[in-house]
Amino acid sequence: MNIALIGYGYWGPNVAKNIYANKSLKLHTICDLKQARLDKAKTLYVEHAQYESDYKKLLNNPEINAVAVAVETSAHYQVVKDALIAGKHVYVEKPFTSTVKEAEELTALANSKNLIIHVDHIMMYHPCIQRIRELILSGDLGDLLYVEAMRMNLGQIKKDVSAMADLAVHDLSIIDYLSDGKEPFYIKAVGEKKYNPKESLTFLMLRYDDFIAHIQSSWISPLKERKLIVAGSRKMVVFDDIKPSTEKLTIYDKGVDVIAGDDIEYEDYAVKTRVGDIWIPYIPEQDALYNSLDHFSTCIRLNKQSDSGPTQAIRVLKILEHAEETMNA
Repeated sequence: MNIALIGYGYWGPNVAKNIYANKSLKLHTICDLKQARLDKAKTLYVEHAQYESDYKKLLNNPEINAVAVAVETSAHYQVVKDALIAGKHVYVEKPFTSTVKEAEELTALANSKNLIIHVDHIMMYHPCIQRIRELILSGDLGDLLYVEAMRMNLGQIKKDVSAMADLAVHDLSIIDYLSDGKEPFYIKAVGEKKYNPKESLTFLMLRYDDFIAHIQSSWISPLKERKLIVAGSRKMVVFDDIKPSTEKLTIYDKGVDVIAGDDIEYEDYAVKTRVGDIWIPYIPEQDALYNSLDHFSTCIRLNKQSDSGPTQAIRVLKILEHAEETMNA
């Protein structure tokens, strides 16, 4: 299947590398407005791809079956719309669009033309996140109590979106994936606009029917953090994406046991903390971006909706949109 990449800036080179590595995909064309970026791409892919500065020209090429969109979020709507009108399946970086209204319009257009949209909620395709989901589905973690997520770094500050829209979208897609699409009934965010017209630091609080979540996103932190804590009533899990691949996931047999009975002394009544084993499971190393692109390819081949398609993306966007409203109230 021939696929064209639109955007060879910050993330585009990673997308190109993983398209090129996938035997079910053929990197047909790389497109970018800046000639210097195209020149850089040519040094890597030489004659294995074509190069174009105007994405609308490649959309008219009948040899191209799909496009991967890796441009700034504010441009997603128009580029994706043009691609769908041209009859191309679309892989698009997160977040899907700038607004829910735009996302719903593009979804209706894709459905009318029987085309696949795959939003790169990349963390869903990370083997560690998939293992956490397995632990939840198997009942090993017990009931979900809370999720704590920290995604911080010094930069890259973006002008067209907030740190929450750029970073928290990863964690929101993870929570959506782990909870089978549950939606929060309470959303509240606070943030600070530093060095940027949008918030460079945000704190997002969510309440669901049976658990809560807290997400911290920052472009102005002295530390680089990519950490997720998922606490269950039986076990708790810490995913640290900064650690080496063999040490990213740690499972804690820790929790709280409720004690009750007529003969229980007051100081022993109610709860006792429980501390058991700690272990790091073996998880085969995989590239989440490769997995995401491979899932996109499979969805096109089988004509089925993506696990991170418009339905999920709109749920995530609704949370972000509401959170932005509470932050600016």
